[in-house]
Amino acid sequence: MKSSQTAPENINEYIESFPNDIREILEKIRAAIRKAAPEAEEAIKYQIPTYTLKGNLVHFAAYKKHIGFYPGSTGIERFRYELSAYEGAKGSVRFPLDKPIPFDLISKIVKFRVKENLAIAEAKRKKK
Repeated sequence: MKSSQTAPENINEYIESFPNDIREILEKIRAAIRKAAPEAEEAIKYQIPTYTLKGNLVHFAAYKKHIGFYPGSTGIERFRYELSAYEGAKGSVRFPLDKPIPFDLISKIVKFRVKENLAIAEAKRKKK
């Protein structure tokens, strides 16, 4: 996000704040997430695009040299092998802009997170 702008109110505003080449990548990530989690809701949290379904699913953001993808620690752990080629941390991964973005992997991670969130929600419901 350009530092001179105010925080975006929705994902469209967020994406529109970037140059065309980055916009294209962000739209493809958005499409991959929507396809993998059609019932998820879009939001802006922490000033970045977020998808929720019974809690946060994933976040993503564009930076100068990479796309940050934030599926939480369980998403990173579950796909540790596939993500080993990328830098990251406990709950995040960085996809460099000078290399192809792994849209299929993003989709797989989102599907995993959907199942995980639904299972957690169901377990909580049964406890009541």
